[in-house]
Amino acid sequence: MTKLRVSVVEYLNTAPLVWGFTHGPLAGRYDLSFTVPSLCAEALRAGAADVAIIPSIEFQRMDGIVGLPGMAIASKDRVRSLLVLAKRPIAQVRRIALDRSSRSTQALVRILCAERWKISPEFIESAPDPEAMLHDADAALVIGDPALRISLSIEAPARAGQAGELICSAPDAGLRAAVAETLHVYDVAGEWRRLTSLPAVMAFWAARRDVATPQVVADFVASRDYGLARIAEIGREASRELALPAAALEAYLGANIDFSMDEQNCRGLERFFARCAALGLITPAKPIEWAPVSVSVRAAK
Repeated sequence: MTKLRVSVVEYLNTAPLVWGFTHGPLAGRYDLSFTVPSLCAEALRAGAADVAIIPSIEFQRMDGIVGLPGMAIASKDRVRSLLVLAKRPIAQVRRIALDRSSRSTQALVRILCAERWKISPEFIESAPDPEAMLHDADAALVIGDPALRISLSIEAPARAGQAGELICSAPDAGLRAAVAETLHVYDVAGEWRRLTSLPAVMAFWAARRDVATPQVVADFVASRDYGLARIAEIGREASRELALPAAALEAYLGANIDFSMDEQNCRGLERFFARCAALGLITPAKPIEWAPVSVSVRAAK
């Protein structure tokens, strides 16, 4: 029987969702491939994948797909792996380089510029190279494991600026070459929380409608639950791969990322879609169609 093809974001924050497929009792049941968020969406859109973790905004740009209920990559507040790095206070920024690997976070930054920071910068899409991005622009959107690495390097020596802002020296030699003195750092999910009082839902599982059976949903819930029970193990393995402290990675997965689609996250997602539509980033938002379930899909913490 042909295995369903699953496109997975290669960042650490997806590891608990697929741990049951990569290290647990569901290993071998699905054909997994790993890439960046934007290309996960493209794989599902092009028919190269049957199931994918897609940036939330991409659900509004595709037809014939459904969400797998109960699961997400979200953050109730500060996320630490979605950062705007700025060479000056955000109110003075005139040009922002956006990581082209991102879709939802790009949209979040555009919303924050318009509604929280009250600026109208020029946006450019760039390869995910913080040094080059800050050479070409006043600020850069950095996501995923590179952003987490920066967060972990600056948090202890950073000082507080305006609400939600950290001010620090550039965290490595490359960024010091691009930033003369100080770096102003904004956590995108934290800024969204200050704007809306709601969580940010960055991504969730979506599938072609014809393959999203109750059994598939049950498998993906089981894989997530297997991973959530092994956060310390995931942190230790990621520590070896990323050369970052295991305890910090465990704390990130346990405290900064929320893997549920609970009521509060659903409200945050609906607000996100409404703000995207208001800015013309999507057409008027359609409601999310969830795949059917035959088992209880509980919200995970």
